Amino acid sequence: MDVFSDALAALRTGAPVSTCTDARAPWSLRFPPVAGAGFHVLLHGTCLLIPPDADPIRLSAGDLVFLRQGNQHTLCSDPAVPPETFDEARVGHSDYIGRIIVDGPGDRAVLACGAYRLDVTRPHPLLAGLPAVIHLPADLGRYPALRASIEQLTTEIDEPRPGSDSIVATLIDLMLLQIIRAWYDTLPSADARGWAAAVTDPAIAPALRAIHADPGRAWTVDALARESGLSRAAFARRFTAIVGEPPLGYLTSWRMTTAGRLLRETDAPLATVAERTGYSSEYAFAKAFKREYGIAPGNYRRHARSTA
Repeated sequence: MDVFSDALAALRTGAPVSTCTDARAPWSLRFPPVAGAGFHVLLHGTCLLIPPDADPIRLSAGDLVFLRQGNQHTLCSDPAVPPETFDEARVGHSDYIGRIIVDGPGDRAVLACGAYRLDVTRPHPLLAGLPAVIHLPADLGRYPALRASIEQLTTEIDEPRPGSDSIVATLIDLMLLQIIRAWYDTLPSADARGWAAAVTDPAIAPALRAIHADPGRAWTVDALARESGLSRAAFARRFTAIVGEPPLGYLTSWRMTTAGRLLRETDAPLATVAERTGYSSEYAFAKAFKREYGIAPGNYRRHARSTA
């Protein structure tokens, strides 16, 4: 069980949205907040990203910046330029990627931007452990898989061919995992905390894989400790210290995240969702789900379908 991929798949509430911004100075675009995360990769030129409550970040060609919470932010040629609010109505769409052009007399900047729809009501340690803003400079030789995706993305946007829309959509989707993996790879082992440490810890990682592989199983701390090869007490202390919550607390949280995904993506009856997430009855599941989400599972499913 690849818990990285599993966690991201469960958090997603829809397909990623992508936009190509082609702007000539002077220009400034303010991006509104989104329910999820997003990134910008500068394909050509230079520009500034102004995150909320932080100093501007100067971007050069090949640089990538990731915003974990999808907060409002600004991209510009110069902070002195009054920003326009990014308006999707201005975006001309092909099948998968929107394009926005800002005319001007100055230098050109081209960016590929991706927004990921995520369940922000269910923060997971995979994302919660990341900085609010991650800047990955275009360092030669670093993050080879991510760099290969950026190079192909640049080619498909600069020289579109039949199939480019589908390729761009796939690359945008793939890059979420590559960005997160690249960030964790930059951390020295001694600095790894939370999810970064948990997924590589020789005792905790097997327990996480077991939970993700079978969330409906009647797990106990003793059973998870046996997966880890530690005593019950030692496992519970280590799991809580690294992950940030007790083993059964994480199990409950993951069951609810899994339930949300099943309700959004399948037509499985509530009794089936209850069984697959470890609840003995539909009533017990519905009660637990409403306590966590603040809405009954049936209403959650209808709302998720209507906003997809």
